[in-house]
Amino acid sequence: MAAAAATSPDAPHIPVLLRPLLAAVAPVTGTWLDGTLGAGGYARGLLEAGAGQVIGVDRDPLALDLARDWGADYGDRLRLVQGNFAQMDDYATSLDGVVLDLGVSSMQLDEAARGFSFRNDGPLDMRMSQSGPTAADLVNETPEAELANIIFLYGEERASRRIAKSIVRVREDAPIETTLHLAGVVERCLPRPKPGQTHPATRTFQAIRIAVNDEYGALIEGLEAAERALKPGGQLAVVTFHSIEDRMVKRFLQIRAGATGGGSRHAPKIEQPDPQFTLKSRKAIVADAQELDENPRARSAKLRVATRTEAPAGHIDRSAIGMPMLKGGK
Repeated sequence: MAAAAATSPDAPHIPVLLRPLLAAVAPVTGTWLDGTLGAGGYARGLLEAGAGQVIGVDRDPLALDLARDWGADYGDRLRLVQGNFAQMDDYATSLDGVVLDLGVSSMQLDEAARGFSFRNDGPLDMRMSQSGPTAADLVNETPEAELANIIFLYGEERASRRIAKSIVRVREDAPIETTLHLAGVVERCLPRPKPGQTHPATRTFQAIRIAVNDEYGALIEGLEAAERALKPGGQLAVVTFHSIEDRMVKRFLQIRAGATGGGSRHAPKIEQPDPQFTLKSRKAIVADAQELDENPRARSAKLRVATRTEAPAGHIDRSAIGMPMLKGGK
């Protein structure tokens, strides 16, 4: 029922891994926070599955505008908040559950004017909140060495230096202001892709989007905020779409669950603090054949679920979870 509600004709996009997510956290009761509301697939799924209330949080005002239409059917069971899930404990505490679906939404990718995708030409924007410096600002003003580091660390692009050099050379003649202009600059300095390979600019666009929105900083702050906001027994479910995000979530939960493995038997025993989470599974949940057939976007998605304990919340070393760090701290 939940999946049907979330994928009905009035829902513009299919939420990835919704069925296994609802199964992993069942029974769904009490108050949940959806920190990446988007088109509302997870929020609707949670409400249909039995949540008493869902707090829908999103940086993007467009997501909230859309939710006011479909959310009317749920009345005060749906509360909308424009904000960053990194501050979720400012919006609610003693939560029964938190859901995070990371990365850019299909809704944002499909709108050329938002500048997230090179499928159609549009202004080089990429701001989830529609405020602050744009991707064009970053591309045209960032020094070459820093730009190369962003593309390498956030996009895992081996040709980052070559791409950064090309961008700087082009922008000296005129600013790079559109998505297709940037995609063309990247495409011209890389080998032609083989059949089945992604577009040459994919990793560069990912890196710039992540930098513009400080997505990795928001992720670790959001995981810490969820730790503070969840009540004992509350559940945290996180869906990731690429390796860096999944590594950060995996290591955070392993460390907080005390599941990082023991040290040498010859070393002195180190007293470990009480764990803040227990893991539902050591392995990530991935899409089954049915979902892959229905939604190819699910191919790269991974779901990790953990349950909050009574141990006090705290902070975690960013380097310990594999968070890419630029010079200057980000």
